[in-house]
Amino acid sequence: MPRIGAFGEVMMRLQVPGYETLSQSSRLNYSFSGSGVNVAAALGRFGHECSLISTLPDSSVGEAALAYLRKLGIHTAYINRGGRYVGMYFLENGFGVRPGKVTYTDRLGSSFNTAALQSYNYAAIAEKIDVIHFCGITLAMNDIVRKQMKQLAADVKANGGTVVFDFNYRPSLWGENGYAKARSHYEEMLQLADIVMMNEKDPLFILGMRTEESDRVAQLKQLIPQVVQQYGIRIAAGTHRQINADNTHSLTGYLYKEDVFEFSDKLNFSVYDRIGTGDAFTSGIVHGELKGYSPQQTVRFAAAAAMLAHTVAGDTPDATEMEIFQVMRDSIGDVER
Repeated sequence: MPRIGAFGEVMMRLQVPGYETLSQSSRLNYSFSGSGVNVAAALGRFGHECSLISTLPDSSVGEAALAYLRKLGIHTAYINRGGRYVGMYFLENGFGVRPGKVTYTDRLGSSFNTAALQSYNYAAIAEKIDVIHFCGITLAMNDIVRKQMKQLAADVKANGGTVVFDFNYRPSLWGENGYAKARSHYEEMLQLADIVMMNEKDPLFILGMRTEESDRVAQLKQLIPQVVQQYGIRIAAGTHRQINADNTHSLTGYLYKEDVFEFSDKLNFSVYDRIGTGDAFTSGIVHGELKGYSPQQTVRFAAAAAMLAHTVAGDTPDATEMEIFQVMRDSIGDVER
């Protein structure tokens, strides 16, 4: 069984109940999440051995986070203890024309983001990891974290492992002139990556590519093959989302492998909690590849996993492989062909 690792920050999610705003509510519900947490937990539910590589404070909050990760089935042997804080964010659910809102605390002061460059034994970890996941949110943090990320990716790659990189660009984290700041770092990660999660906006805005096409699918079909060829990527995948007038969402997944595009059906569904659903899609792509699914089955599985993740509370997907296949069979009436 492939051993899967995810490098990233553990964050405390503080959620306003229901559809209230922070200014209205006097209550918050907390849990722990993060892109790496979500991917590791989802793949663990599919039966894989998954570990998180991170740093948590040696405090009661750090202990609570560790207990939460273990409950999700994530191995914690590669989690260091040090620093003082866990990164936090406040979540307000959107409704109708009012969008959801995420407000971060000072993430740069967290234990993960203040860990020294040599906090991790990169070579030793790389020897025990077959697949490693990284996220663009982590890439946005600071130069030391970026160096940690690139070193670990390079060591896993050198050992014959698979590197998964999710673009996941967040303008609020890169600040002014963010695309220009981010470009060289994204290019370095692309040189190391085997599986990349992205859509047409990423090569347009981050990599500075150009297209005369105006339709999103046409842009995707023109730009993604260029990225794959230029950086030697094995697989590219991602989603297109549409928010409908009745507050439902529509989602279509794509996968590009061996010069061929495969698309999922367009899935329509109601949304209970949107945060973390991209990580569910990523997990579905990785799982399909590891299990040897066909590209068409892989992208359909990933899209169904993402759809199902919209129906549960919290960032972290918790569906099993069987549950996702059940949704794929039962959702035929909700598919636009």
